[in-house]
Amino acid sequence: MTDPQIAIMMLGIFILVIMLGFPIAFTLMAMGIGFGYYAYYDPERMQTIFDNRVFDLFVNQTYSVMSNDVLTAIPLFLFMGYIVERANIVDRLFYTLNIAARALPGSMAVAALATCALFATATGIVGAVVTLMGMLAFPAMLKARYDTSFAAGVICAGGCLGILIPPSIMLIVYGAAASVSVVKLYAAALIPGFMLAGLYMVYVVGRAMLNPSIAPKPTEEEVGHMPTGRVVWLMITSFVPLAVLILSVLGAILFGLATPSEAAAIGALGGLLLAVVYRSLTWERLRESVYLSVRTSAMVCWLFVGSWVFASVFSYLGGEQLVKEFVLSLDLTPLTFLIMAQLIIFLLGWPLEWSEIIIIFVPIFLPLLPEFGIDPLFFGILVALNLQTSFMTPPMAMSAYYLKGVAPPHVRLVQIFRGAFPFLGMVLLSIVLLYIFPEIALYLPEAIYG
Repeated sequence: MTDPQIAIMMLGIFILVIMLGFPIAFTLMAMGIGFGYYAYYDPERMQTIFDNRVFDLFVNQTYSVMSNDVLTAIPLFLFMGYIVERANIVDRLFYTLNIAARALPGSMAVAALATCALFATATGIVGAVVTLMGMLAFPAMLKARYDTSFAAGVICAGGCLGILIPPSIMLIVYGAAASVSVVKLYAAALIPGFMLAGLYMVYVVGRAMLNPSIAPKPTEEEVGHMPTGRVVWLMITSFVPLAVLILSVLGAILFGLATPSEAAAIGALGGLLLAVVYRSLTWERLRESVYLSVRTSAMVCWLFVGSWVFASVFSYLGGEQLVKEFVLSLDLTPLTFLIMAQLIIFLLGWPLEWSEIIIIFVPIFLPLLPEFGIDPLFFGILVALNLQTSFMTPPMAMSAYYLKGVAPPHVRLVQIFRGAFPFLGMVLLSIVLLYIFPEIALYLPEAIYG
């Protein structure tokens, strides 16, 4: 077999192994070192079993990941998110928005989506948003006689906004993998993120108008007669602190006042202060936040180490060049290439999580972007939109599993899947709109940074 054929076999074996359930990060490292030992084997140079350049590659890639300034922002943003999650702000925010939107059809669902969008900007963690809203808004919608599938779809779709709306952890990871400015990615993702949240709300209101039985209007007893002043006070105490934190973090990044890592540190400190102000900071919650931040950061970093070792060996064997020549031989237009790439990423979202797709498979497409004249910034936002589907489509569908974990026992997984599927249509519509009007993503980066 030729080296390029061995590279393709390496990729095929990797996909088979992870389908069998082996840990992805360590599978990448093991296969990278194993095939790399063959790729770098030099019988004239070999002295001992460890005298092989693949071990130097592994050490260098590990050092590169651990010293990457961009990735420093990940644990800080994660810590901010986990602390805010425990600061008892979101329950007040949902309660207030529910009262404010009570005149709209499907008001509780609209309030849940608005809360998810705002909470997403403070966390960027899908699991945190879905879990918290699943404990807070989902039982409230069921109690208000909402259709179970409809309510479940709202929580799953709203929770996924955390990987698109800044400060998205996914955009940081993509920026590191594609060597694209995280600052510009954040600017590019703002409009598409809130556009998708708006489309979700339009769908919810329209569905509630066409079929009121799935989202009954609240009765007078359920609405109550809270004085306007009390509503305003609740809005100020719940919305304003979170808005100040978000604007401080994102504003510092977008306007060049701080790097993403520095802004993440500001956000982490702000989250701690909010927890103190709301008297919700305990030693146990602080310990949980630190532990979850470290665990998730370690997972991302080791995925990067394994992926870069694997990709280096794959490229050295000629696999990257083989893939590039094959795609170019198809004589695709830029549009058909984008459609093909997004379709592959969509299908990969069924068995894989976003982190594996971004770190392992998206870099296969990145060298092809200059050949088709595609801006990697624009491509990244398309991927971020597309990956919303990976959280809502089985068999992985992590948002559905997060919700099932906190839902009442009578709620079945198939009901959650059924409720999430219509929201996939809104994601596909957003992707189509972005194809047709690239300015949706590119306007802010160009306006701010030129």
